[in-house]
Amino acid sequence: MKVTWGAYGGQAAVIRLGLPPKVLDTDALSETEAVELDRLVAAVAPAAGEERPGRARDAMSYTITVEDGGRSTTLTRSDATMSPAFAALLGWLEEHFARQ
Repeated sequence: MKVTWGAYGGQAAVIRLGLPPKVLDTDALSETEAVELDRLVAAVAPAAGEERPGRARDAMSYTITVEDGGRSTTLTRSDATMSPAFAALLGWLEEHFARQ
């Protein structure tokens, strides 16, 4: 499974402008990490519908694309519209990339 994560907007939009999304291949993870990431992705997938409009000035937007078994799913949420499951996945990815 390959996961691509990007953050856009917010008060630091100019700093992030032009930064490439971060890419994670589960083949590079330990078995424990890969299982946890798979669990987090599965928890978000059922709620993968369209983002609901939200009102939050300077809110960040996040795009997480999951490629697995020839299928690609893109999840887009903002600070104002993310579910707890999306927030958990986002937090895991942020923590993983901070360690690199």
